[in-house]
Amino acid sequence: MNRRKFIRNASIAAAGAFGVPYILPSGRLFASTGQQLAPHVVYVLFAGGVRQQESVLQRYLDDSQGLPWAGNIMYNMFNGAAPDNKIVYGTDQGNGAAGGTPIPQILSQTLETQGLLFKEVRGGSAGHYGGLNNLLQGSSVTTQGLKQKPRNPTIFEYLRRHGGYPATKTWFVGNGIGNSVPLLNYSNHPDYGSGYGANFFAPSVTFGNLGFEHLSNARVYHPENELDPIYQMKYFLDQSFSSVGQGGDSLGNTEEEKQDIKEFMRTMYERVTQNAIAFPPVTDNGDSLTMGFACEVMKWFKPAITVVNLSNVDGCHADFTGYLRALHRADHAVGHLWNYIQNQIPEMANNTILIASPECGRNLNPNPIKDINDWYGYDHSDANTDRVFTIMAGPNVPANLSIGSEGNPIGQTSDNVPTIGEILGVKNEILNAGFLAPGSTSLFDRI
Repeated sequence: MNRRKFIRNASIAAAGAFGVPYILPSGRLFASTGQQLAPHVVYVLFAGGVRQQESVLQRYLDDSQGLPWAGNIMYNMFNGAAPDNKIVYGTDQGNGAAGGTPIPQILSQTLETQGLLFKEVRGGSAGHYGGLNNLLQGSSVTTQGLKQKPRNPTIFEYLRRHGGYPATKTWFVGNGIGNSVPLLNYSNHPDYGSGYGANFFAPSVTFGNLGFEHLSNARVYHPENELDPIYQMKYFLDQSFSSVGQGGDSLGNTEEEKQDIKEFMRTMYERVTQNAIAFPPVTDNGDSLTMGFACEVMKWFKPAITVVNLSNVDGCHADFTGYLRALHRADHAVGHLWNYIQNQIPEMANNTILIASPECGRNLNPNPIKDINDWYGYDHSDANTDRVFTIMAGPNVPANLSIGSEGNPIGQTSDNVPTIGEILGVKNEILNAGFLAPGSTSLFDRI
């Protein structure tokens, strides 16, 4: 690339076009054939490997560490009393134990009371990337490797191709750009692909220190006197988005959508400076930050689908105490998300369905690593890893209904894709495409 062309492109980046790595075209191929259950879906890929025992089964330390204290630390999502002893998952030094004061509940009624809980669902993968692919493709491709685009269409592609949604109505809010997460907004399937993908946004990068330094001020650098900051910005963009530029795909929204995204990014930089982002009341980890920006995306664009990826509980490998705190905060973030939709986004209030599922569970037995409380960590590789939950709430979702048990699992995580398809009116198109895992069906058909 010659210097003039690079400077021109760098100036565009500084103006905000690179604030979102994927800016995709709108388009419609076929009209959808189904009736919608709701015009909006928020799909939470819930944290990074969640044991059933500490989440939906509410066993706290009783099952994991051999200590006689059970209780519910996810009381925005699930019914059940909190633990009454050995409280370590909160925010201060109460009772002599770090984290001794739990975060107050946000929702007056839990999502379980408001909606539908599948208590035992089969996950289909012991790994994060396989699990995320399963949640987004509705299929488990055993040869799907890291650093590879999904092989089968994602929910974004189904919705854009068969539902006619423009790019700015389909968003994937990621928790970073490392590993393979940024690759999941569209597949490399020849019948779908980038032209039907979602806009991907990693707020921890775009609004991190380097992003703020290089992108926020919309400067046009002088080609002779300011080569150093130009190359610093180029290095940042290369490092940030190198994993997403697969095969020289030509990506772009309509001009109107591009301008809308640029204005959104400009406004977000202002709101960050003003400390005005819609963060959860307690925002002390990456999942909370991600959820705050997801709220901003929804308020600005009112997407048909917003996918939010959380992952902080993955510290469970070596820090069980930190895992409990991250699990408590992820519940807090989901409660904030649902409360924000109902009270701050009138266009989405009472007509949005929320779905949340972990991408995988964790082992039944611990590994040898102990944390600051001498509690053992847990990996994800055995049969217990296949056990997860799915929770739904919103219009046309049965309220206060719990389905399945440890001895009677119902559903699989691949069901979430046709479920979203049913909500947004393209279930038949998804089923007829033939790429779902065997036995996958809408969760509404499993009731």
